[in-house]
Amino acid sequence: MQISLITLNARYSHSCPALFHVRNALAQAMPGSRLLLRQFTINDPYYQTLVRITSDQPQAICFSVYIWNAEYTMRLVGDLHRILPKVLIILGGPEATFMAVESLPAGCTVVRGEVEGLGDDFFRDLAAGILQAEYLAASGPLFAMPYRESDFAPHLENRNIYYESSRGCPFSCSYCLSSVGQGVRYRELGEVERDLAQILSHGPKIIRFVDRTFNALPERALAIWRWLLAQPGETLFHFEIAPDLFSEEMLSFLAEVPQGRFQFEIGLQSTNPATLEAVNRRMDLARAGENIRRLVAAGNIHLHLDLILGLPCETEATFRTSLNEAFAMAPHHLQMGLLKVLPGTAISRAAEEFGLVSSATPPYSVLATRWLDHADLRRLFWLGECLEGFYNNRFFRNILEYIRKTGEEPFGFFAQLLTICQGADFFALAKTQEFMTRMLVELAQDRTDGELFCELVRFDWLVSGQRLSAPLLDAESSKEIRDHLWRRLPEELPPHYARLTRNEFFKRGVFARFSAALLKAVGLADGDSSGYVCFLPEQEHVAGHQRQRHTVFFLEEQPGPGIVASTGSARADFTL
Repeated sequence: MQISLITLNARYSHSCPALFHVRNALAQAMPGSRLLLRQFTINDPYYQTLVRITSDQPQAICFSVYIWNAEYTMRLVGDLHRILPKVLIILGGPEATFMAVESLPAGCTVVRGEVEGLGDDFFRDLAAGILQAEYLAASGPLFAMPYRESDFAPHLENRNIYYESSRGCPFSCSYCLSSVGQGVRYRELGEVERDLAQILSHGPKIIRFVDRTFNALPERALAIWRWLLAQPGETLFHFEIAPDLFSEEMLSFLAEVPQGRFQFEIGLQSTNPATLEAVNRRMDLARAGENIRRLVAAGNIHLHLDLILGLPCETEATFRTSLNEAFAMAPHHLQMGLLKVLPGTAISRAAEEFGLVSSATPPYSVLATRWLDHADLRRLFWLGECLEGFYNNRFFRNILEYIRKTGEEPFGFFAQLLTICQGADFFALAKTQEFMTRMLVELAQDRTDGELFCELVRFDWLVSGQRLSAPLLDAESSKEIRDHLWRRLPEELPPHYARLTRNEFFKRGVFARFSAALLKAVGLADGDSSGYVCFLPEQEHVAGHQRQRHTVFFLEEQPGPGIVASTGSARADFTL
């Protein structure tokens, strides 16, 4: 039997481990079948995807369905049923698990649960071409790594590789599908190491652990981390972690992890205890905050922090507090995601109690709650989009840090910025760095610290790699400053002329003058003198972000004419 195994990933760099699990189960139960794996994306042209599927001349098609590809998949299912009425269509995956059979085209089959738990009856029926409308898999089956050696070149090259060392979640959060199952199944560490050694032998750029709470067993997590870092290569490892479950030993170890090897996705969700209790989320908030701050301070692990908008008991005031507290933790990426009221979850059954109104189609985004009417939720949603645009990039790191240091309320800052953005139709247009810079310059006009704020905008523009003047900001030209410094700086100025010759240094650098207040705000000085900053062509990785290397020069009177050069916090004196 010719069987096509198909999914639609969110983007090309993603991969779908479910297809490989299904392939292995079919290969074992139906060894004579011909199995074809197809990974499309939800951004692919629809008709091209359709005809590529039909050109394979399948006798059966298995789709892996989840909320982000469900709409596209069901469109394909409808058309495939019309043009290939004799082909068996099988739907599985988290979204299919809760589909009503009567809502599907005639002849479709739904598999509920994990493929490893399917009984022999499914495979016998499939081979005979007489499938029932639905099959229910047994719970809690064993599972293994789904990849074969032959998978890496055709199916996984240049993609994220997803790996699960455990399945299930120790928590029972009412909004999560992982809460539907019971318990966690952990694979033996020896098996995990053998799997990962095979994957790492292919030099993947990133391995994403899909364990729902990777650090649920701290000693086990630490053992895997130590093994990973003992292996050669520069693969990046991604983990979903609970911020309050770090031991002191883990934090000490993580402080020494090389830059660019680990990244953490942290589900904070809310800092409102009543909200966490309402969704059955157990968390020590004080410890979570302390651990996140320690990880941020180490500066070697990229941290992605999630809040969820629209949870029960979350008012605008409590969400405002959650955002302010999350911002103060200074994660590298801060996301305000909408609650998804997923079918089959406990929160979907309590929708009436919580006054949850949500979209009837995937991804089932919340539209209103008992605590936030639609207008309130809409306003907070756009605030989150504003945060997404201005926080989650490398363009404005010093502005964001300035807000933290001065104690300005983040929610109020982004609310003011949102007003300006909406007036410029920001969310309907391309969010270029120049456009965002213009929004910030406009915001500065009504600020009491407007002059310094504009300098911060200009500094961030240049330190992010721009080589021309920032829009709407008047300043001396880089050429004028370059010519001035060329005349004043000495012929020998290590370490600046060690990496580049003097000519290269002036030819390739971008020069700007800044006030003492700006230099103090960005950590380049602590005195009362203005200075000249040279933005060098090389980039450096600092606190989870790339930026241009830069050096500040102070031309000031010493006992004789003198120059002070500073890079970051290091200073050296030179006498002319």
